[in-house]
Amino acid sequence: MTTTRLGVFELLVLMAVGSHRGAGYGVTIRQAVAAARGTDVSSGAVHTTLDRLEQRGLIASRTGEAIAARGGRPRRYYRLTRAGELAVDANYAALKLMARRMTPKVSGS
Repeated sequence: MTTTRLGVFELLVLMAVGSHRGAGYGVTIRQAVAAARGTDVSSGAVHTTLDRLEQRGLIASRTGEAIAARGGRPRRYYRLTRAGELAVDANYAALKLMARRMTPKVSGS
């Protein structure tokens, strides 16, 4: 089985989706990614990434009820698929391994 390669931003989005357990939508996912990065994230970047991850079969979405505060438009809720869970596990494990192998820089070197 081949591992799905992810960029760091894609991994953060997948992890945010997973952390909401199917109840995450664009705004809550964007907020989770921004909190993890410590900087604001554009809605466009998040939605483009969500679309791409869904096309790759790593997440699935469903349309919720229409919301008056959104002008009657519904929210789109996202959840990880099994392939998405496996991709998160493999990519996160690779990042942790590389981080452990890094030699800390000593100041003045």
